Amino acid sequence: MHLPNDFTREQLPCPLNDFSSAWGLVLGSGLGSFVDGLTDTTIVHFVAIPGLPVSKVPGHSGRLVCGKLGGVPVVVLQGRVHLYEGHEPRAVTAGVRLMAAMGVKQVVLTNAAGTLNSAFPPGQWMMLSDHLNLTGKSPLTGGPHFLDLTEAYSSRLRSQFRAAASLIGIPLHEGVYAGLPGPQYETPAEVRMLAHLGADAVGMSTVLETIQARALGLEVAAFSCLTNWAAGITGEKLDHNEVMDTGRHAAEALIAILQSALTSSNPSAAQ
Repeated sequence: MHLPNDFTREQLPCPLNDFSSAWGLVLGSGLGSFVDGLTDTTIVHFVAIPGLPVSKVPGHSGRLVCGKLGGVPVVVLQGRVHLYEGHEPRAVTAGVRLMAAMGVKQVVLTNAAGTLNSAFPPGQWMMLSDHLNLTGKSPLTGGPHFLDLTEAYSSRLRSQFRAAASLIGIPLHEGVYAGLPGPQYETPAEVRMLAHLGADAVGMSTVLETIQARALGLEVAAFSCLTNWAAGITGEKLDHNEVMDTGRHAAEALIAILQSALTSSNPSAAQ
């Protein structure tokens, strides 16, 4: 099932009309510095793109950056909007539809998440193998859009990223992400419940974007920057500033993984 897109290339601002990439990325809280590793960049602010909402959350600068990572063209959304800001699911997933209109076929979603798994410490990355959509929402609401999510996260892309991380010696965990609406962090009791449900990490984004991307026929890979222990595990209080600070420090590891994976899939870019 491929649903129609409400973005078309003809509607995009001029700098975006001439840019095409098979790869798109969405950056989560504190991960905006990822774009510093790009070359040949063109930047368009979300406010200049009709139909693309702008986040007011610190760490989400609201820019679309077209550039190259290791010689491979990429489209990067530097920030996203969230349900907890009062946006509807279609608005939350508008960035995914925009990238699809620009020719993106593989989308990489990133987020900041609390870790529930004692073997997955803060400061490291977890690649999503599956998710729990506990938001109570879907961007497909409004019709009988019965989408199969048996493989929400592409096994082909996961294998590619797993091999890249191993090659350059960067720890990369794999696990289940629980997406909740927020904006409050979870209680210790809720964290225990999520662990019993099989979650390894918890956050407030990504799951709706994954659903939208799969409905458009895109392959999806997703990564959680494990910024803190979830509530009740250590007794420490959770702080958004800590989330952003950890994300900034961890961004370099993800850049290395993605650059290694993308150049290996496109050998001519590495020459």
